[in-house]
Amino acid sequence: MPAKVFSGATIGLECILVEVEVDVLTRGMHQFNVVGLPDAAIKESRDRVSAALKNSGFRPPHQSGRVTVNLAPADLPKNSTIYDLPIALSFLVATKQLSFPVQDKFFIGELALDGDVRRVQGVLPLVLFAKRQGFAEIYVPEGNKEEASLVQGIAIYPVKKLSAIVLHLEGKQKLSLVTLPPEKNPTPDYPYDMAFIKGQAHAKRALEIAAAGGHNILMVGPPGSGKTLLAKTLPSILPSLSFDESLEITQIFSIAGRLMRDIGLLSERPFRAPHHGASGVALIGGGTLPRPGEISLAHRGVLFLDEFAEFPRAVLEALRQPLEDGVVMVSRAKGTLSFPARFMLVAAMNPCPCGHHGDPERVCGCSTYQIQKYRQKVSGPILDRIDLHIDVPRLKFEALDEKRLAEPSSALRERVEKARTLQRERFVEAGWLSNAEMDNRSLETYCVLDAPTKVLLKNAVTLYKLSPRAYTRILKLARTIADLAGEEKIAESHVAEALQYRFKE
Repeated sequence: MPAKVFSGATIGLECILVEVEVDVLTRGMHQFNVVGLPDAAIKESRDRVSAALKNSGFRPPHQSGRVTVNLAPADLPKNSTIYDLPIALSFLVATKQLSFPVQDKFFIGELALDGDVRRVQGVLPLVLFAKRQGFAEIYVPEGNKEEASLVQGIAIYPVKKLSAIVLHLEGKQKLSLVTLPPEKNPTPDYPYDMAFIKGQAHAKRALEIAAAGGHNILMVGPPGSGKTLLAKTLPSILPSLSFDESLEITQIFSIAGRLMRDIGLLSERPFRAPHHGASGVALIGGGTLPRPGEISLAHRGVLFLDEFAEFPRAVLEALRQPLEDGVVMVSRAKGTLSFPARFMLVAAMNPCPCGHHGDPERVCGCSTYQIQKYRQKVSGPILDRIDLHIDVPRLKFEALDEKRLAEPSSALRERVEKARTLQRERFVEAGWLSNAEMDNRSLETYCVLDAPTKVLLKNAVTLYKLSPRAYTRILKLARTIADLAGEEKIAESHVAEALQYRFKE
């Protein structure tokens, strides 16, 4: 009689139910077959499971005849080691070495040869899925208990050994439930603070606006002017994560296998800074077994692209759709997956190959053709999707020698938090968290302009030949500037400030 226990599979951030079925034919030569489109790691589970069962004191498969394992649905490719534990338990039930009610239980875990249950990837989405499916109990590796504990409303049992879970299921020695409460988000200890950055008041103001509204920003300046330092200091003024945002980010890191062992809930906004040699798959996501890329790992946080013009053009062009939609679609022959990618793009680049074009005190050795060719590495459509374009000039000695500290990050973060609170309340029904997420239909409701302000914006659009996308982004930016000022209506001064950040070449 075949036996069956329940597990799951992750497809992007979505999950489906997997039934782990085992049938044992006692006559004939020993075979151990795994079917249901398993990958190499799952096919090798027969050796892990066999050794784990033997070393845990159970009758192993090689003494039981022909063993067939089916991972249903059979038409879905499986590519994780999480099925070791359910395969072992289903085998024990099929060979009558174990008996327990299976309908309300969900199992995840990789087995070591000695029967230990090892940590696996993607546990948090699977625990949430098991809860939604109505399972009463879920069994996860001991090493994943921190992230599993974030989910309430389902009994979570951490498992260290195969023998321990068998004793528990037999009712002989109960496992302890996970009792770790969800962590509160402490204020992170940021390594950088705006107070210690000399000068660059214009750039700091632009970063404050970007943080308040979730806008994209490009900094252009000579080498050593502080572009990278400003970008690395940006996380110190970003608003705190809500629990839902933290849970969303933690799921992505869990799927990607980037979650640290002793960390349950991620409490800091991601700051991802890939090298300009990164491939398109590394940045966008994908691969043979599709995984989130850097833009998804930066979800609800910052994607910092230093040396922006040095990235391959094809890689930068792949950012177009995610920058607009906040989601990246990864299409492969076997299907299409979607990963969230609602990030702030912070880019930095030099004005020319040598870096000194426009510097009044340094001579630029680049020809007009070289400068034009360098700037054309970043296309117009990408620049059009960036809300704030600012120059970061080289500082003079007087600014470097200034002893007084600038305004600290805590003061900027307080203003940013107030602006974000206004936005969350404004968009509570739509579910948006920042002005940058607004759709065009909402502009008529939340970005109403008076007559003089309309004239100013009309003149700017006509003079600089701004695109419809640029027009809507200016309105969103002006809305953020008004929120920072605590104003309900967008004033002429707010639009004027938004216009000065717009790319006009």
